[in-house]
Amino acid sequence: MTQNDREILAAAERSLQAAGRGDRSGWVGLFTPDGRVEDPVGSRPHIGPDQISAFFDTFIGPRQLSYRSTADIVSGSTVLRDLTLDVRMGSAVVMAIPAFLRYSVRESGGELKIAELQAYWELPPMILQFGRHGLRAAAPGLALARALLANQGPGGAIGFVRGLRRVGTSARRTLDGLLGAVAGGDEVTTRRLLGSAAVILGDASPIGLEQLTGRLRGAHFAKYIAAGPAIAVSVVNGDERGVLIADFTRDRSISRLRYFAP
Repeated sequence: MTQNDREILAAAERSLQAAGRGDRSGWVGLFTPDGRVEDPVGSRPHIGPDQISAFFDTFIGPRQLSYRSTADIVSGSTVLRDLTLDVRMGSAVVMAIPAFLRYSVRESGGELKIAELQAYWELPPMILQFGRHGLRAAAPGLALARALLANQGPGGAIGFVRGLRRVGTSARRTLDGLLGAVAGGDEVTTRRLLGSAAVILGDASPIGLEQLTGRLRGAHFAKYIAAGPAIAVSVVNGDERGVLIADFTRDRSISRLRYFAP
């Protein structure tokens, strides 16, 4: 990892550190003036310091947050963090949320700041996990609902609920078929399933099919997260750890495939 990569990663790492401390001004100050938070992916984004502050007051400030990281990947000016978030909702309610966090970092005001934060995690399983706590979940659930309405109003509540929507089993089957073909070196099936989809290394570098199959031949795939119109997957190929994000159209064909790796 180069010095520039380390600086970009540090800019992203400061986000969870500030959230874990409950440092509202420190966390909001990590973003560019037009910074954007989409958490979870598929919900309505929060844009600019006022909306990002409201997001903090609703979802971060009232809770204790820690995390267990599996991999941190810097690709260009983007950081992908493969982790599990541990969120204490109340004295007897702790949630373990598998997630991928994508940070787009750029210079602003002479320092590196977060231009975009996207959190790929699955809202429906989280609700089920929350419900399994039974009556212990009642008070934290009511507190969250009140905070959401107080800080963001009915529109914010509706925007959050949009995060329930995600691609289904047909998209997962398409992606499974594609990943099996890529890992096995089956270029005919790979081309058929990709169609006209853009294939990109990181966020900004288009690559050819040969480069993609060269990077992913023999790879193993795990931790599938369906959020909004996308599925994010962790990739292990020898010593290389990566994250692949497939974006889908409404008819569940792949529109874009991004691979983030060192």
